[in-house]
Amino acid sequence: MKKKRIREKIGWHPVMMYLLLSLIVIILSGILSWFNVQATYNQVSTVTGEYNVTTEAVNSLFNLSGLKYIFTNTVSNFANFTVLSHLIIILLGIGVMEKSGFLKTLVTILTKRTKKTTVTFLLILACLISSIIGDLAYIIFIPLSALLFLYGKRNPILGMIASFASLTCGSAISIFLTSVDSSLRNITILNSQILIGSYTISPFAFIFIMSITVLILAFLLTNITENIVAKRLEKYEFNEEEEVVDEITLTKSKMRGLAFAGIVGLIYLIIFIYNIIPGLPFSGNLLDYHQELYIDKLFSYESFFSNGFVFIIAFFFILLGLSYGIGAKTIKNNKDFIDGLGHSLNGIGKILVMIFAAATFISIFKQTNIGNVLTVTLANLLDNTSFNGLALLLLLFIISIISTLFLPSSVSKWTILATTAIPALMKAGISPEFGQVVFRFGESVSLGLTPIFAYFIVYLAYLENYSQNEKNISLFKAIKVQLPYTITTFLVFLAIIVLWYIIGLPLGISSSVAL
Repeated sequence: MKKKRIREKIGWHPVMMYLLLSLIVIILSGILSWFNVQATYNQVSTVTGEYNVTTEAVNSLFNLSGLKYIFTNTVSNFANFTVLSHLIIILLGIGVMEKSGFLKTLVTILTKRTKKTTVTFLLILACLISSIIGDLAYIIFIPLSALLFLYGKRNPILGMIASFASLTCGSAISIFLTSVDSSLRNITILNSQILIGSYTISPFAFIFIMSITVLILAFLLTNITENIVAKRLEKYEFNEEEEVVDEITLTKSKMRGLAFAGIVGLIYLIIFIYNIIPGLPFSGNLLDYHQELYIDKLFSYESFFSNGFVFIIAFFFILLGLSYGIGAKTIKNNKDFIDGLGHSLNGIGKILVMIFAAATFISIFKQTNIGNVLTVTLANLLDNTSFNGLALLLLLFIISIISTLFLPSSVSKWTILATTAIPALMKAGISPEFGQVVFRFGESVSLGLTPIFAYFIVYLAYLENYSQNEKNISLFKAIKVQLPYTITTFLVFLAIIVLWYIIGLPLGISSSVAL
């Protein structure tokens, strides 16, 4: 009797999927360009305040010039890929904290007698409100959430899934104005002043609706994580080193290490905070005083804070790990310290390959301009529709969801959509502020589902890094596991939009649904 060989079917690796998507986009760009696919919209000039006709057309890469672009720019696009440099710098700090034992000791103390759901809730809440630090939150929270769950004797993949879902679904939830919100606010005001020349928007225009949304999402996403996603994941097998986490006790050396880390960390934070407060003696050195709003002083392209924020955070992590290591005597010499710096970079080879493939795909897709053309086409639906009131808001909501899949950049997308959305909403008696809220809600729904989003690759790479089964991780499975969060967020945002519109609740200070 012949034995049948059972061959395990292994799906396409994310790297191969990104390369395949790149090829598809190149061919598609050639077809669309051959048919002269383009779209036109009116863009408000920041100089004159008047509309300028702008045409977006698909650029073909399926020709000689396209191939020249790919071969001449692939290396530079990878080298200049912001995700790569930020990830490496932050991992230096995380490596020292991990190697010294600081993270293991701290997490074990915090989670040993804390309910699992409480830990998950606090992680998700932190991710939801972390939009204040921008895209850097993805680099910080995804690796740290894996270690948080790992040291808490839970599946680290669950922590990464929950953190990425919370970061993307909460990307629009800004209780306080962020740098992105400030840019969007300026675009909204510019388009509003076409109809009302003196129109302005308060920096606290969204504080009420965002505060309530944060709390609702935090509870619901925690429930999804614990009751749906956790039950679908395969059991994580801990190795011997990871199994000893439960046996950690607070020795005198570890207490001394935590004390050292606490004191050094507090001093660093005091110095840091003092340098972002304006108006005090020798303070505010990290700010750009050419800007009016405080958030712009923090995050403008000219501010020391914005340009150095990645290193500020990484250096903070290094100080915490180093001071703990000196106090706990887990770092005894400079070699131990250097080993710590490189600890999180061990085995990063596959992550770099994935980032290279993703950077190449994203660069190719942006160069084709397909995302912009699609967004302009969708924006024109707002201009040509006969919808009014709530129906118009819901159309904007859906358009924002779809366009984000192909154009993740908030500012680029709103620059296109606002030129038709804001005048249409104002003519319907709806405030521009509410239009911006609906737009932000829409893009948060689908941001976690698009591989065009640069930080999707960080999530995908770490899933691959912690996977114990080579068949588990693929591009589609990474997206599929986000769907429960996406569907819930969609329903929550939809309910909030309808509720606020019907009842007419205030959005924030000096802002409402009605114009």
